[in-house]
Formats: sequence, structure tokens, C-alpha cells
Amino acid sequence: MPKCPSTRAMCAGLVIFLIGGISFGGLTSFFHYTNRTEFCISCHSMEINFNEYKQTLHYKNSSGVQASCADCHVPKDFGPMFVSKIVAVKDVIHEVIGSIDSPEKFEARRWLLANMVWVKMRATNSRECRSCHDYESMDLIAQDKRTRNKHTRAPEKGKTCIDCHSGIAHDEPLEPDEDEQVALKPAPVPDGRRQTGIAQYVP
Repeated sequence: MPKCPSTRAMCAGLVIFLIGGISFGGLTSFFHYTNRTEFCISCHSMEINFNEYKQTLHYKNSSGVQASCADCHVPKDFGPMFVSKIVAVKDVIHEVIGSIDSPEKFEARRWLLANMVWVKMRATNSRECRSCHDYESMDLIAQDKRTRNKHTRAPEKGKTCIDCHSGIAHDEPLEPDEDEQVALKPAPVPDGRRQTGIAQYVP
């Protein structure tokens, strides 16, 4: 007859289960806390982005439905969200060292920062956009002809939301001159590929 697990083994298993559950719950609560808009704009460097966002329909509209910072920038599923939070540590580091702590510094790097986000969104097929917006749910008849044509053809052409709506929530930067682009290019990664910032991970 198979032996029954000992009381000690059962207690150890129960303790491990409880510790895992508490840790997971605590981590999830921490993630939700850091997803709050108030937390996002607690960094001085985010005030510029927030003031731009307040001028858009994602912030204020007739229906009262608001898309927060996390709705657009943080994946909903736990795994991708976990990776996103780890990568976001770099934002805290740059806040501490003052990389973009003034409007002048921010504008100097706006093109690079925006492209990091755009590349990530293209790599995930604008996943965060599509958590609210879906081609299948659109009432195309209610859209004007130009918009309807673009939305109809976008999937056929392999286009994703960010390809046409890159300036939807923040001021869209002007593309810098060639000399300025060279200065903004990220350093190469160890395996010889050129790093494109956030595009190096696709959670």
C-alpha cells in the first residue's frame, strides 16, 4: 500500500502554498498600485506627458470614459505586466539621475522616447490599444468615409493602431535631422544587434 504523506510534509506543503499565495497577492496589489495615474505622475519628469494627455479625448470626453496611463502603457496579463514592470525600473533610474527633469532635456529626447514606445506597440500589434478598441466592434457606417476606408484597409495592409495614431495622447515629435539622429541612437547591445530601446523586449 502507498504510504500516506507525513504530517510534517503536509505542513511544509501548506506553508509553501500559503507563502506563494501571499507573495503573488502582494505582488499583484503592488502592480495595481503602481498602475494608478497618481503614481505615474508622482515623478516630476512625467508632468509634461500628463499635461499633454489632459488635452485629449482619452482624458476627458462626453461619455466620461477615461483611459489612464496604465491602460495605454501596461499590459493587462500578469506575465507581460511583470516583464513591463521590471523594464520600467529604468524610468526610475532616469528620474533619479535627472535625464529628462526639465522641459529642455525632455524635448531633446522626445523623438527617441516616443520611438521606443511606438516600436514596442508595433511589436505587440498595439495590444494595449486593442484592449479598448477593436475593428470587429467598430460601427464603420457611423465613421466618415476617409476614416472608414482607413480602418477597413488597415488589417489588410498589416497596419496597427499606432501606425496612424502615434500622436493620439501626447504631442508628436518632429523627426530630427540626420546629425541629431546619430546622437540619439542607442548604444549597440552585446550580440552586435542595434538596440531600439523598449523594442528589445516584447512582453
